[in-house]
Amino acid sequence: MPEHDIARHLSAGQAHLRGIDSAWARLVDQVGDCRLTTAVERSPYESLARSVAYQQLHGKAAAAIVGRLVARLPGQDFPSPQQLAALAPETLRECGFSARKVATLQGLASAAMAGDIPGREEAAEMDDEDLVKRFTRIKGIGRWTVEMMLIGTLGRPDILPVDDFGIRDGTRYLFGLDHMPTPAETRRRCEPCRPWRTLASWYLWRANEQPDYRRLGQ
Repeated sequence: MPEHDIARHLSAGQAHLRGIDSAWARLVDQVGDCRLTTAVERSPYESLARSVAYQQLHGKAAAAIVGRLVARLPGQDFPSPQQLAALAPETLRECGFSARKVATLQGLASAAMAGDIPGREEAAEMDDEDLVKRFTRIKGIGRWTVEMMLIGTLGRPDILPVDDFGIRDGTRYLFGLDHMPTPAETRRRCEPCRPWRTLASWYLWRANEQPDYRRLGQ
């Protein structure tokens, strides 16, 4: 499926989810129309670098870190690989990146300069798993980071980040479970969502906004 089809066919995806069962239909109706967008202007390199900032952090905190990084280079939307590589580790730490994330960003910049990160056009011709394997060779880049790029930049329609806490917690809410599902259980329970698991992920991320949402143990 071409990379932007998910944005053009959201209504078909929503209809598919509603047709799975009453639980999915209720969640889709509660949340409303999907507002998933794709950052078509970003390269895979930029998307991965931004995702590093968001690893294990609240969205607002991560956005502030990225903002401080971008502010180091006025007039630019994001530093190039060469500019990122030229920043001292201390500068990146001042922006809010941990020592581990600094090492990951430096490795990412080096990989981009070496030509190991495909541009958007080349990436668009590669399938999801090939991209996961390609990018996770870079130290510090895990599957979740690549999946965020596949969803947010390439607009891939069938991505389910089962290692994401929000996805697993949303699955718990959706099915009324009294335990946090494992990644394997989350994948199994969401199998009927194919080929629209990206859309399903977006709705699962909205679970904690619902009036009857409760954290595990409450």
